[in-house]
Amino acid sequence: MSYAAKILADSISPNGHRLTSFEITFPRIVLAEFNTHRVFSRNSASSRAIPVEKMLKRVVDDPFVPIYWGKNQKGMQAEQELTEQEQANARFSWLAAAGRAMDWARTMLDYGIHKQITNRLLEPFMWHTVIVTATEWSNYFNLRDNPKAQPEIQRVASMMNELYKASSPRSVNYDEWHTPLVPPDEAFDFAVLDDADPGVPRAALVSAGRCARVSYLTHDGKRDPEADVGLTSKLDGDGHMSPLEHPARPMTNEELTLFEQPLVAWDGRKWTHVTGQRRFFLGNFNGWVQLRKLIPGEADIHGHRRAA
Repeated sequence: MSYAAKILADSISPNGHRLTSFEITFPRIVLAEFNTHRVFSRNSASSRAIPVEKMLKRVVDDPFVPIYWGKNQKGMQAEQELTEQEQANARFSWLAAAGRAMDWARTMLDYGIHKQITNRLLEPFMWHTVIVTATEWSNYFNLRDNPKAQPEIQRVASMMNELYKASSPRSVNYDEWHTPLVPPDEAFDFAVLDDADPGVPRAALVSAGRCARVSYLTHDGKRDPEADVGLTSKLDGDGHMSPLEHPARPMTNEELTLFEQPLVAWDGRKWTHVTGQRRFFLGNFNGWVQLRKLIPGEADIHGHRRAA
């Protein structure tokens, strides 16, 4: 693995709201910084889900090594890089630390300690894959595709920004869906509405199931639509709703009226409405309805069912 970014689905609604899903890979060490962006819907590879043996092989074959060795100084940015010899020393130390982490992970594996603990030793040296969907990208690109950002997150943000600028979103009608990992030609095969969820095409359920499989890094594996629908049903039943945030349909005109919010901005003295600018948020998407939001009681599924 290495730095990577690709667009899984890029859609625009009849009212001009754009929704984009990426699959990205970046160093595990900057996942916390990525997760501070709360407008994102995301699922990613899980240290609790992937066997230790597989994690060890990935670190052995392709360990993450920093791309910029900054000299120690005050502040959050390392403005000056180490000399070539100092960088060689730093790289040697980093790989030595990776080797020791792998040694202790193997020891813990021999002791029979579960992967949800053992794999944590390997995280600083791991690559991390995320599926992320959002309507609002400008703040992320402004902060992360920026020389002031840590180089490891700037690299992937820059790749995403270039793809986003170059992509032409597909027009999606009110009765159609944005379905990451289910391309339009395949989605046509699953256009039939699901019996359990009236108004929801099976393509949306397949999409949610496939997005969930990124936890195990099996989302690009063998395609089994029935298994994907079954996984979505299980996630729904267990209250694990985040994969159901990626599939979405455009808001109808009635819904746009219902969820309309004026855009406000700080003019240096006070917050004021921006004339003619509106947002239409249900959850964290502007102008779109996530599959998750069609599940009754989705915010607390077990509490909802107990009350019912």
